[in-house]
Parts: sequence; C-alpha cells; structure tokens
Amino acid sequence: MKSKSGKRIGIFGFGCVGQGLHDVLQDNPHLNVARICVRDREKLRTLPSHHFTYDPQELLQDESIDLFAELISDPEEALLIVRQALSAGKTIVSANKKMISENLSELVALQQEFGGTLLYEAAVCGSIPILRTLEAYYGNEPLQEVSGILNGSSNYILTKLDAEGISYDEALAQAQALGFAEADPTLDVGGYDALHKISLIAAHAFGAVIKPEQVVRAGIQHISRRDVALAQALGGRIRLVATAKLNQNNRLALQVLPTLVFPDSELYYVEAEFNGVQLQARYAGDQFLKGRGAGSHPTGSAVWADVSAALAGYKYTYPKFRYNDEEQLKPVALEEEDELKVYVRTTMPEFLPELPWRELTVFGTERRETQLVGTISRKDFLLYLPALKQTIAFIAQIPAHVSAEQVVNASYLKLEEVA
Repeated sequence: MKSKSGKRIGIFGFGCVGQGLHDVLQDNPHLNVARICVRDREKLRTLPSHHFTYDPQELLQDESIDLFAELISDPEEALLIVRQALSAGKTIVSANKKMISENLSELVALQQEFGGTLLYEAAVCGSIPILRTLEAYYGNEPLQEVSGILNGSSNYILTKLDAEGISYDEALAQAQALGFAEADPTLDVGGYDALHKISLIAAHAFGAVIKPEQVVRAGIQHISRRDVALAQALGGRIRLVATAKLNQNNRLALQVLPTLVFPDSELYYVEAEFNGVQLQARYAGDQFLKGRGAGSHPTGSAVWADVSAALAGYKYTYPKFRYNDEEQLKPVALEEEDELKVYVRTTMPEFLPELPWRELTVFGTERRETQLVGTISRKDFLLYLPALKQTIAFIAQIPAHVSAEQVVNASYLKLEEVA
C-alpha cells in the first residue's frame, strides 16, 4: 500500500466491493489503507500478502485507525464486527444490507449509546444516493411512496429475457459470467436482496423498522418466456419492483414482486444492471433517480461516498423515527386489507392452495399448466404465499387498470410464438 499521511482506514473483506473500494482509494491520497482483513489465506489476490491480516481484532483494536469499512458477505460475522466497532464509539461503513436491515434497531441504539457512526448507503442502491436523499431532502416532508428496481442482477436477467427472448437459465449464466450474479443467485433472483433494501428505505422514508416476514415477496426464478411474451403482448415489461407505500388510511404497504410496468413508468426504461427509484412526496411531487446497481466500481464508489461523508462528520439522523415515553421506537401501522391483483402461472396446478380470492379468472389449463389472474387482500396473500410458492409458481403483480380479459387475450395472442 502507498505510504500516505492522513486518515487511516481498515477494510474487512476483499471481494468485489472491497476491491472496488481499494481501486477508488488509490485516487484519494489523503486516505491510507492500514490493512485489509480477509478469511481465506490460500486465495489468490491482486495485492501482495503483506497487505492482509486474517485476524479481525488486529484492525478493531488498532487505535490508529480512523474508520472501518465492513464489506464481507457473511451477515453474522459482519454483525459482530459492526457491533464491536460501534460499542467502542468507532466510525464504520457497511454494504451488508441483510445484516443491517435485520438488526437496525440495535445498531441505531448502539450509535446513540456510545456515539459511534454507521453509514450504509452502498447497501441499498449501488451508485444511487437514495438514503442521503431521503434524509437531506425529505426528512421533514411526508412521503407517499418509494418504489423501484433495487437489484441489478435480477434486472439484468429480466432485460435479457425481454430483449433477446432467451431462457431464464441462459440469461442467468450471462449475468454470472459478467459478475452481476453470484454462483448461488438465490438472494438476488428470489427477491431477498431487494427485500432488505426496501426495508432500509422504509426506515429512512417512513420511520418503519420492518421484519422480513411482514413483506410480500416473490422472485423471478420461475419466470418463463411465456410470461415475458404475455407482458410484451400487453405492451409492458416485467421488472422486479420493491415498494413501500402509505395508503389512504395512513398504513404502510410493503412488497417485493415481479411487476408488469408500462411505458408511462420510468421503471419501464431501467435496463441491464441499473437500478431506479421513484419517490412520491406530498409537496415536492415525483422524483426519479437512476444509476448502476451492480458491479465492483459502482458499489465501491458508493462505499467511498460513505467513507468521505463519515470522515466529514456526517451521521444519519433518522428524522422519521418516533419514540414513546420509554424511548422505544413506535411501530408503524402496516396495511393488510388493500387488494393485490396478481398473475400466477404454475406447472403444478394440482397443488394450488384454495386461496380466498375476491375475483378469479383461470385460463391456459389445456397447456399442461395453469394461469390465473386474481384479486386478493394483502393479508390473505401474505398468509397463503408460502403454499403458493410450493407449486413452483411464477407470480407477478398486475396493475389495477389491466383487466383479466386483457391478460387472457394477450396470453393466447403470444401462444404460438413461445410454444
């Protein structure tokens, strides 16, 4: 590492994001990388071995280090590192959205008790500064909805399906070859990654600390060319959309669902590994942010932005959090009774659960699979969703203005092209 004067940073992890951050730091001579902590002694790396340590305590107990960057994949190990740093009143940045979203209340309490700082912009939307935007510009303005494409890996796959007509497996292989998807892509294509991100967005946008089981979630792993062709026949595209929305009764609805989007939506034009976020504010109106959501350098640059902000004294203030007299965080009321209109296709119709549909249209049964369009309450859908997923179903939200008849007609219109 270069011999530099100035602030010293300790880095945990040297994978895609860690290497991206290291590259960015080479253009910032006022920061000195003290050491990089990694687990695997035998793995070949782009730096000589003397740059690395294999003991986290060697960094955590080094009083000369001004700031830590936690960039490892293991959420349990990451929590131990962040917890120890904050308990010592240290400054740390992290890109581990699962660890942060599942332990946010504790991490906020540690900062308040010991005076440390945790920033995690890079955990949410890659190069898009969504959390800083929510805090700086919308901290005192009521927001009605924040929704977006929050996972670059799944969006790359969906773009390839739409543009080239290839299979899901082919698109996934391309995403993996480019480094946009992991060898095990479950977190991305299953919607878990987007779930953790929308949970963090909900905390800053609405003051809500959300448990994963409270969010309606379905992924794209069972999508077929028939589903893509159906969306095209309707004039739309399928995108994995995460949403946090205050409904008319001031209750918060959260979901991560493949969604049919049309050209009147900015999300229709978000392609490849890009992310896009829509904000609807009561007074400022609509805003849209777009940027790269996957890749070493885009995410590394987001970590660098957190590092720079932390060194300048920036902290999250969580302006939407509300506390009771015992200084406990007040829960935000969640929506249960609003309706969802969904499209479902399964090759295992015999295992479909008996859902309490409010409206239901079934079609496609002559093709050794079943398709349906149904309307159901959010509460019931969340309850029966695990059983529905057991049928290896592809599930997507259909906008309210698209009728079941339109979906049926579009399905038969495109049938020959994908048969």
